[in-house]
Amino acid sequence: MLKTFAKIAAAAALLTAVPALAQQIQTVDPNQSTQDYPEWQNEPSDYPEWQSGDTPSPPQPDSDWTPIETERTQVTPPRDAYTPPADRTTVPREDVFTAAESVFGRGTEGLAGIIENILRDRGEPSAYISGQEASGAFVFGVRYGSGVMRHQIEGDRTVYWTGPSLGFDAGADANKVFILVYNLHDGQELFRRYPGAEGNAYFVGGFTAQYMRRGDVVLIPVRLGVGLRLGVNAGYMRFSERNRWLPF
Repeated sequence: MLKTFAKIAAAAALLTAVPALAQQIQTVDPNQSTQDYPEWQNEPSDYPEWQSGDTPSPPQPDSDWTPIETERTQVTPPRDAYTPPADRTTVPREDVFTAAESVFGRGTEGLAGIIENILRDRGEPSAYISGQEASGAFVFGVRYGSGVMRHQIEGDRTVYWTGPSLGFDAGADANKVFILVYNLHDGQELFRRYPGAEGNAYFVGGFTAQYMRRGDVVLIPVRLGVGLRLGVNAGYMRFSERNRWLPF
């Protein structure tokens, strides 16, 4: 009996609560204006409104702003490739004249003429020797000399020479000498004996030149004599890398 009364009381309480819950449920009309939404939905946003068709404008510079000039790199167009001149194997004639003048003195009478004649007949030399020598003879004589050979390819080196002089000679001389060297492709080939036939008359302040040959190598000593030497002699010049006292 008590259980039946409890069930009836619970059902009555449930029926009483349903109308109260129904009053709390609010029906939302989808066509209702957004003005009826809660106030937080209409609060202003911190972000700018974006319109789909608008393009953002770049920032405008300040009126006091001055553009900075940047350095422009000048680009120089490439020039034609440099082609070095071919290596010379002979001494230029201008250098020959300059070297001869450094030995005998600039403007020495007769120097330009004798050098010009040799160059005309033999062409430009492979090397030249600037030096001095002392010699003396009375039937039998000796010659000692030293100088610097300038080879067009190999450069400078010191050389020495000696030689006997056989013939009917009288007198003594101390010479400056300038020797033109032809067909000397290897400077080491200079150090040999070079025979020659000399038949010269030496005058004060005069020049003399002789041809001396060994194989293809030709030497032409040009001398400016001090003293007087007359005669005909035959001898040779022997070149060496070191000073020698024996002339043979």
